Amino acid sequence: MLPLSRLAGWRRGRRVAPAYIALRGLALPRIVPPLMSAGTTSLSFPHRHLLGIEGLSPDEITLLLDRSESYVEQNRQADKKQALLRGRTVINLFFENSTRTRTSFELAGKRLGGDVINMSVQASSIKKGETLIDTAMTLTAMHPDVLVVRHPESGAVQLLSEKVDCSVINAGDGSHEHPTQALLDALTIRRRKARLQGLLVAICGDILHSRVARSNIALLNTMGARVRVQAPRTLLPAEIERLGVEVFHDMAGGLKDVDIVMMLRLQTERMHGSFVPSIREYFHFFGLDYAKLAAAKPDALIMHPGPMNRGVEIDTDVADDIDRSAIREQVEMGVAVRMACLEVLSRNIGNVPPV
Repeated sequence: MLPLSRLAGWRRGRRVAPAYIALRGLALPRIVPPLMSAGTTSLSFPHRHLLGIEGLSPDEITLLLDRSESYVEQNRQADKKQALLRGRTVINLFFENSTRTRTSFELAGKRLGGDVINMSVQASSIKKGETLIDTAMTLTAMHPDVLVVRHPESGAVQLLSEKVDCSVINAGDGSHEHPTQALLDALTIRRRKARLQGLLVAICGDILHSRVARSNIALLNTMGARVRVQAPRTLLPAEIERLGVEVFHDMAGGLKDVDIVMMLRLQTERMHGSFVPSIREYFHFFGLDYAKLAAAKPDALIMHPGPMNRGVEIDTDVADDIDRSAIREQVEMGVAVRMACLEVLSRNIGNVPPV
């Protein structure tokens, strides 16, 4: 299987080489099970950063999902606060607009007792001409513990991680990866279907520009699921089959007997030129409605990373189907997953505050 960073064609058939990338049970309130339970002392998360799903082992992914699971019920309690990140500083540095991701990282850090700072790029020195490297040097001088970064350029988060002393979490870099989104999607699926291995998952829509698709393909393949992608030819990367996915250009074939239907929005902000004839035609052929959904299994789960464009990639009635749609649950799982990621990475820093 070809690594994500070596796949040709994420950008209209052009190779995205490494050099280009470099440049461009129920928990009680306030109680969380220990990171290592009895009999699993050999299992750990050895990485300083979380920059992508590619490179993570099944055991490491399972560890993050299990830790996330422990926070789901915790977040439903009246008292949601922990002290695991007491004394830690988390900086959210978002170069792109975000609602769900930034808010969930902020909630995650605060619920773990950390000091969370949201940096507004619009009001920062970056708008005055400061480079990404200069920004990294400035931030590292303030001694943060975790830096959560979203950036419009693929590889920018990797570059920044090489210049700072703290842990870095990739909250989405260009069209490259979005690891915490893939983890929350996996947690949602695992809670609904009780497993990932052996499931048939269809990812539909703008695959070419989607970092969510890339991270989900990597995670699902690693965990033993089968992955299909379907989109117009103009919205599929060249040689995508080399990532171990089945490729379809029609929804009827692509959705046949699948367990999970994961819809993606058109990433118009990353498009340079015309990729679909019209929004109306795109919805007619690739928008998810009940007629197309009939090809999937009767209990197929409907997912969408958001924000949704109703009437473009998904019909309103399908999106709001309380029996089959897991879209709201995905948002809830996002906070739990980001709490787990912050906790696990902070434990690698040392000097962990007592629980």
